[in-house]
Amino acid sequence: MLGAIIGDIVGSIYEGNPLRTIDFPLFGRKADFTDDTVLTIAIAYSILEGIDYATSLRRFGKKYTAGYGTNFYNWLYGLEHTSSWGNGSAMRVSPIGYAFNSEDDVLFEAKKSAVITHNHPDGIKGAQATALAIFLARMGASKEKIKIEISGRFNYDLNRTIDEIRPIYYFKSACEESVPESILAFLESKDVESAIRNAVSLGGDADTMACIAGGIAQAYYKEIPTSIIHEVKSRIPNEFIEIIDRFNLQFNINYIECLDAQSEKFRWKMLYEQAVKEKEQERLEKERLLTLLKKAGINPDIKAMKNSLHLEN
Repeated sequence: MLGAIIGDIVGSIYEGNPLRTIDFPLFGRKADFTDDTVLTIAIAYSILEGIDYATSLRRFGKKYTAGYGTNFYNWLYGLEHTSSWGNGSAMRVSPIGYAFNSEDDVLFEAKKSAVITHNHPDGIKGAQATALAIFLARMGASKEKIKIEISGRFNYDLNRTIDEIRPIYYFKSACEESVPESILAFLESKDVESAIRNAVSLGGDADTMACIAGGIAQAYYKEIPTSIIHEVKSRIPNEFIEIIDRFNLQFNINYIECLDAQSEKFRWKMLYEQAVKEKEQERLEKERLLTLLKKAGINPDIKAMKNSLHLEN
């Protein structure tokens, strides 16, 4: 689930501002979570609490304003528009790929989560394909196995390359025209970050496509750089972090916090800040000791004492 949220935040500033390259700052200054994250959290919360998907989607959808599409917004406030074929059904489904332990259960729950707002066959198929890809990746399937299973079951064309797609692709919100491309972004990746970069580089529905690709990539690679985890957690509400942590614990979702160059910088920064903090605490303790001695009527040689305690004059 965290991989999906990373993708959403990274891609958030490139929807409507398309890129055609994988070389871009991973976290722009204005990068933030969108409806993809909010509704992913809602699905996870529904599973954790044993409440129906619709109730949870409405609870979080109304609590967090996050740029919802018109159809979803109307559904949120009572207009039962459910015939969408858009990729909103796929963007929020990643928790289902982790929480259920058979293909049949994953497909059933993915459909159940989709039909609330996306009961068009293509909307259902997009959710099922994404959830099943995550389930297969989580269970240790090879990329070739995932490719064969998803293309065979859902009739998605996964025999193209990102380089072939990129020059002619543009913003498309239909599941049929964005979920296969998101899966390809994962299939051509080497880690979570590169899956997300591949998805964004297509110049389409960047946050949602990166959300889908990132969700599958986390399940497959099972490691995320520490610097990326820290950056994402700094940009989402504490309530979301608590739900992610509960979900990971309940469903035994483990991933390695690996160190990349940025993570190593982050680690040294944290060590430095801790050392500065400890030094400041030590200085304050020494100053307090001097104050107590003076209050007790003890008049030590302050200059000599400061020198011995390494305090500035």
